[in-house]
Amino acid sequence: MEVLTGFFIIIAHLAAGNLISVLSGDFLPGSVAGMVLLFISLLTGLVKDWQIRKVAGFLIDNMTIFFLPAFMGIMDLWGMIKLDLWAWLSVVVLT
Repeated sequence: MEVLTGFFIIIAHLAAGNLISVLSGDFLPGSVAGMVLLFISLLTGLVKDWQIRKVAGFLIDNMTIFFLPAFMGIMDLWGMIKLDLWAWLSVVVLT
């Protein structure tokens, strides 16, 4: 039950962040607004760290799954990227 509660807390903050994003005219991405809300909730004690620890740990341990869509997009556009590979690599290194 603790895992479901933690998952619900994280998803609820993400949904609230998405709502704030829509209401603000997409000034701030919903995921960022949700993280800020979760951070504020943790600071104020509204959410206790033990409530989300297991779910947050699982998400961090499996973070590579979240990079798969970006990697697939890079592979899909490899023909374009290959043409200006040095420019892309310099941007990656500089950032």
